[in-house]
Amino acid sequence: MSFVVLLNLLVKPIWLVLENNVQNQMGHAAFGTFAALFSFTFIFTSFTDLGIYHYFTKQMAAVPTFMATHLPVVLPFKTLISFLFPFVMLLAGWGIGYRAEQLYYLTLIGFIFTFTQFTQFLRGALQAHQFFNLDSIISVLERFFLIFIIIVLLYLGITLENYVYARLTSVLLAFGVLCLFFRKKFGSFPAKWDWQQLSFILKASLPFAIINLVNGINEKIDMVMLERLASSREAGIYAGAYRWVDAVMMYLWTVLPIFFAKFAAHQKQPLEQQKLLHFGQAIVSVPIIFVSVFVFFYGEKLFWQFSNSSPAELSLMRLNLRILFANVCVHGFFAIYANILTASNRELAVSKLVALSIVVNVTLNFIFIPVYGSLAAAVNTLFSAVLVSGGYLLYLRPKLNIPVPGKLILKLLLSAGALSGIFYGLLLICAIWWVNTILAGLAFLGILIVTRVIRLADLRANLLQREK
Repeated sequence: MSFVVLLNLLVKPIWLVLENNVQNQMGHAAFGTFAALFSFTFIFTSFTDLGIYHYFTKQMAAVPTFMATHLPVVLPFKTLISFLFPFVMLLAGWGIGYRAEQLYYLTLIGFIFTFTQFTQFLRGALQAHQFFNLDSIISVLERFFLIFIIIVLLYLGITLENYVYARLTSVLLAFGVLCLFFRKKFGSFPAKWDWQQLSFILKASLPFAIINLVNGINEKIDMVMLERLASSREAGIYAGAYRWVDAVMMYLWTVLPIFFAKFAAHQKQPLEQQKLLHFGQAIVSVPIIFVSVFVFFYGEKLFWQFSNSSPAELSLMRLNLRILFANVCVHGFFAIYANILTASNRELAVSKLVALSIVVNVTLNFIFIPVYGSLAAAVNTLFSAVLVSGGYLLYLRPKLNIPVPGKLILKLLLSAGALSGIFYGLLLICAIWWVNTILAGLAFLGILIVTRVIRLADLRANLLQREK
């Protein structure tokens, strides 16, 4: 897990800086168009996979022989639906009003997602077989290639068109490298067609496909609706703030798949799952809490590259950022509960909760986005996240017979409140933001030890275990 985090800390900050420069050069309107098209495609990514990735990862973690038995049947089918996906997106885009150049970019973005999702599917085998270090390298490889391409384009002059080409090229390179690793680790899987076996897999994967669809709508519908109901400029401003949300949430999407595989491996052992849940709650929540509180006090520091934006645009981006990071903090507390429910065959329950939040979010967006633009999207997203997170907690004991770790959640809430007070106090006595951040971080560590969110005995035990 430490290796995963280290790789992301090396690659993702560089990418953030570069993408901020990309938006600054392209302008909010052009980048808003890309963000809307990318988000629209993301919503429908479940059709490139039909839930097979999550089902396979869970089954491969629980049954070692599962991959060899079923992968030869699934690969040809997955290849077919993956390459049909961009043309499905072309029709869907035409249906909601995209035309000409927008449809061309949408098709290319569809191919980007085709190879991204295929990469994720093959990575599922690495995760299920506990090759976490190799999976970690593959997880940042696409960004690694993209960084070098974008540096060249920023020097030559970047446009919406060559930016889309750059994204597609980097995904293809990463996919090629993964295929070589996959072949070396697992050998070849000669394709075969068995409709009965495939039907069984698709039926078992359907709940995951529904989850992916509703999660995609829940996560990305705001950007699409902003571009359609307000303007591409408003979508671009929202995207400038949301980029930092994606960056921080990447920590969750890097760590949670590890817990997903472990929850799945212990799905018939509720006591082991409970221990993993307590451990995961702290691992997931603590970094998110610190970053979210930092953003509340010093969020403007994240937009230093936007030299071409007006003061009004920067002010709007800052306000969006603070609201969106309240949403991030909610996910930091409660996303792991969706993780354990999904890994324990409660996909339908999770889907119902997310579907309810989507209905609420979309309804509010239709009412308020035409009037308040990106601010309405940010507030509606936060409200929906609170709604669905409460549902996860209500489902935990009835569905899995695992009690909600209320004491731990309370400790984390108190620690977050104390950290906010420390930042506020430091703000009154010192104007140097990075000094205040370091001091607050040290104080936060002390708070976590005092509240026993982090226990020194556990740290010593882990160190001794590593030495052995």
